[in-house]
Amino acid sequence: MRSYLHFCRVEKGLSLNSLEAYRRDLQCLAAFLKDGSLLSVTLEMLRGYLDHLRSTGLSNRSIARQVTTLRGFFGYLLEQGEVRANPAELLSAPKIGSALPKYLDAGAVDHLIEAPSDDTQTGLRDRAMLDLLYATGLRVSELIRVRVADLDEAAGVLRVVGKGDKQRLIPVGRQALQSIASYFEDLRPQLLKGRVSPFLFVTAHGSAMTRQGFWKLLRAHGKKAGIFRSLSPHVLRHTFATHVLEGGADLRSVQTMLGHSDIGTTQIYTHVLRSRLRQTVDQHHPRAARKPATRRPTSS
Repeated sequence: MRSYLHFCRVEKGLSLNSLEAYRRDLQCLAAFLKDGSLLSVTLEMLRGYLDHLRSTGLSNRSIARQVTTLRGFFGYLLEQGEVRANPAELLSAPKIGSALPKYLDAGAVDHLIEAPSDDTQTGLRDRAMLDLLYATGLRVSELIRVRVADLDEAAGVLRVVGKGDKQRLIPVGRQALQSIASYFEDLRPQLLKGRVSPFLFVTAHGSAMTRQGFWKLLRAHGKKAGIFRSLSPHVLRHTFATHVLEGGADLRSVQTMLGHSDIGTTQIYTHVLRSRLRQTVDQHHPRAARKPATRRPTSS
């Protein structure tokens, strides 16, 4: 198991979150097998394992991820010559409905970004982080790792290191740049208190912002803005993608800015494109907005 996780990290370039999920899945399988060897697992045993997971109330999405983990793990063992066949190859994953991503409207975004007060100790920092997240669609793991050197204010571009250490350049709007400049000049030196940090966003202890720390401040500002449910960093990422598509951006550009390696991942936002196409037809097609002609009665 350790060898497979090392392979996923080095060869496949998976993120730490993905590696942790794979590790939990494999440990769960090992606990189910108890004293059984992973090298002697059969298809029937794996099906029994999945039935056990269903009986515990595990969601279809989580079970589908388990199937992906099992296929990858036993496929790796097959390539390494540890097993003669992949027992997970014929496993069937449950179907998952493609739920549309939740996003905020423009008014809710404005209220959220304006929620941090300039009078508080960290208000300028929090507003800068929210502004940058909405302006770029970063993942929260990418946001907290932004370094001072990654932002080119003159060009209005941010260099981001995403999943698999892949780099991409994202344009940053004027409002986000202004928020960052205010934080950087007025508050960041006070937080560091003479200390040095390569990271753009720091805490009162001078260390880099953490995922948990950002989630906490996001929830607090969300409540202040009247957003009590379903608010997460990913909702702002979805909001960014939805709003730029509504503004006329093409799907390929959004794919590049979000850092999706596969266009299929970005296609979940096509509901926005379909909505815009419907509006375009209604507004510009000469017959689209016309009422259907009344049928003339026929003479008897």
